Amino acid sequence: MRNNLLIIFLILCFSSACGYRFSGGELFLPEIKRIHVAVFENRTAEIGLETLFADDLINEFTKRSPLILTDKSSADAVLSGEIRSLEIKSLSRKGTNMSLERQARLLVNMKLTDSNGKILWSETDMSDSEAYPVLSDTMATEHHRGNALSVISKRMAETVYNRLTDNF
Repeated sequence: MRNNLLIIFLILCFSSACGYRFSGGELFLPEIKRIHVAVFENRTAEIGLETLFADDLINEFTKRSPLILTDKSSADAVLSGEIRSLEIKSLSRKGTNMSLERQARLLVNMKLTDSNGKILWSETDMSDSEAYPVLSDTMATEHHRGNALSVISKRMAETVYNRLTDNF
């Protein structure tokens, strides 16, 4: 009898829902259904960084959000920003003139505005960094630098999406 009561109790505990669920995936403002991701202003000397950043934001919203990505004229909100700086510094050296590893660091400002230009959300001085190896082959080093910038861009896009969809 005691075992039957224990089994019934366990079944009831495991079959009843506690009501907890993960939220997110929707913008923190429910009236926004269509969003436009603008190409960011690029204040660095790195060509194409603004396109890489916009593409990664678009990809992040496309794969994780029910929001409709659209052109600016039909959007409820516009996500735009500015890539303020790209800093490259040596992390480790071999001697005084030879770097073994460098770090790329991006600094970005961004904002979400409604169709009237009112700022709904903004983030200033958002930064991220990634290390990459320095090789004797300059082209290989540039390839690693590009990969590091791509990693930063993808991580920042994910961070922006998470901050815009957090509703805690």
